[in-house]
Amino acid sequence: MVSTQTGDGRVTRRTALASVAGLGTMALAGCTQSGSGGEEQAINIAGSSTVFPLMSAIAEDYEADNPDVSIDISSTGSGGGFSNFFCVGETDFNNASREIQPEEEELCAENGVEFVEIVAATDALTVVINNDNDFATEMTVEELAQIWEADAAETWNDVNSEWPDEEINRFGAADTSGTYDYFIENVLGERGHTDDYSATEQDNTIAAGVEGDEFAIGYFGFAYWYQNQEQVTPVAIDNGNGPVEPSLDTASSGEYQPLSRPLFTYPAVASLSEEYIADFARYFVDQTDNEQIVAEDVGYVPLTEETKQEQMDKLEAAIEDAQG
Repeated sequence: MVSTQTGDGRVTRRTALASVAGLGTMALAGCTQSGSGGEEQAINIAGSSTVFPLMSAIAEDYEADNPDVSIDISSTGSGGGFSNFFCVGETDFNNASREIQPEEEELCAENGVEFVEIVAATDALTVVINNDNDFATEMTVEELAQIWEADAAETWNDVNSEWPDEEINRFGAADTSGTYDYFIENVLGERGHTDDYSATEQDNTIAAGVEGDEFAIGYFGFAYWYQNQEQVTPVAIDNGNGPVEPSLDTASSGEYQPLSRPLFTYPAVASLSEEYIADFARYFVDQTDNEQIVAEDVGYVPLTEETKQEQMDKLEAAIEDAQG
């Protein structure tokens, strides 16, 4: 069981999740155990670093009540998870911070991998700056695009004449990340994404880079900032109606645009033929409206009861198909 201790020796869920998100892998059981039938009951999950802390929190609770099930979760990026693991039949679930892409669907089809798309929560993709940066606490979408487009601005002054003539140092998601894909689709479009940045799948690496450089900027899912609020400063984004800070409330209301987004997990239909995997999938969906876990512990917007029921109905249909 992965955990992190506070300075006084206490273990808190938030510090544990922050630590695990940095590690990028979470094996929830110390070793793979066997069920009553003697067969291993292992669940393998890869994909989005953004969904990672939510899946880890829910899986931790499930594992506590089901010690015969071993759950292994890897943070590979949405695209990395689909291409290298899920669509080639290596994992039971793929977490994603954007919808599966046509080429990924084709790869899954080539390998006979059927799936069901489950909405897990709402995220507020968060742009962050150094805590000593007092000039770029608010940005328009156009300014953000100038910083991150393929032909990116070299200095802050190139973006806004009132900003200092200092080089922009960028830290962001790797091109295997759904966060990277979402950022291009909703901020950059055909302008493309700059290659002049430090790319990683680890949110803690992005935060550390921004924390250590007064003129740095980065972006990642809201949950990491929510769990590490003293480390870096979130930027308020102006989409034409004034600057809006990322928060659970602004993501839920739809005010925080264009960076509010749904998060997903994709169970493989074949995996759902195993009752213990189907049981975990049901448990996961059942927790998606849990305010304590989703909002307070992790930092995402929970599903409404109505949306959760829609996802559960979709899952039950897939389980019936798999086990019928």
